[in-house]
Amino acid sequence: MSITITDPALLELLARVNGAVDFTSPDGMIIGSFTTDGFGKLPPGVKSPFTDEQLIELRKQRNGRKLADILRDLEEQEKQ
Repeated sequence: MSITITDPALLELLARVNGAVDFTSPDGMIIGSFTTDGFGKLPPGVKSPFTDEQLIELRKQRNGRKLADILRDLEEQEKQ
């Protein structure tokens, strides 16, 4: 789900965030979190099952299928 923020004051606050911020309701219930750490990073306390060396090797692999081929196959499955 994606939520578009249009409140200029909130956008300004979020632009100044360095790290993580919890969003809470007026009664103090945590609704969710916002982080500026970027995508692809594990949350605090979570450890990857792969070593850094394994991840480097996995990134070198270039096997897989072209997106166009995958989409074509999905469209064919829908027709069946």
